[in-house]
Amino acid sequence: MRHGDLMGLRWEDVDLDGATVTIRYALQLISGAPVFVSPKTDRSRRTLCLPASAVRALRTQRVRQMEDRLRAGERWKGDEWGFVFESVIGTPLNPSNVTHQLQGALTAAGLPRQRFHDLRHCCASLLLAQNVPARVVMEQLGHSQISLTMNTYSHVMPTALKQAAGALEAVLGESVG
Repeated sequence: MRHGDLMGLRWEDVDLDGATVTIRYALQLISGAPVFVSPKTDRSRRTLCLPASAVRALRTQRVRQMEDRLRAGERWKGDEWGFVFESVIGTPLNPSNVTHQLQGALTAAGLPRQRFHDLRHCCASLLLAQNVPARVVMEQLGHSQISLTMNTYSHVMPTALKQAAGALEAVLGESVG
């Protein structure tokens, strides 16, 4: 998901039992005020299937959020928004604070600095490296054309090309010799 898609994700768009999230909106701060906007493209409006680890993380987030609500008491503003990811008093997250927290987590893990958007690239590269069909990766990313996916992630393809050669060898190798 894109940064704005995550910031705009609301619990009403999450189905933990069905292990899906539906991207309907993105959130942008315009003159400091949170505004729901359409996702980047028409294809960006999509429903994603979640791996079990993501469902577990979202369940943990839900519990953490309920604890934040109890601690905040009357200061809680989350009922107005219903965001999955919000501040400890239920207000929209500041994108620069999210980036700062990401950098801190990367440093603590001994990893190099990255842009938030690089997480999206990492996901696509991992999917392609695991032989997930490019068309499926395209749908996951919400790209409008498969050529965008293939051009952006072509660096992953040498591994797939070696695997294809190996598959051909497995079928043809003995009959050719």
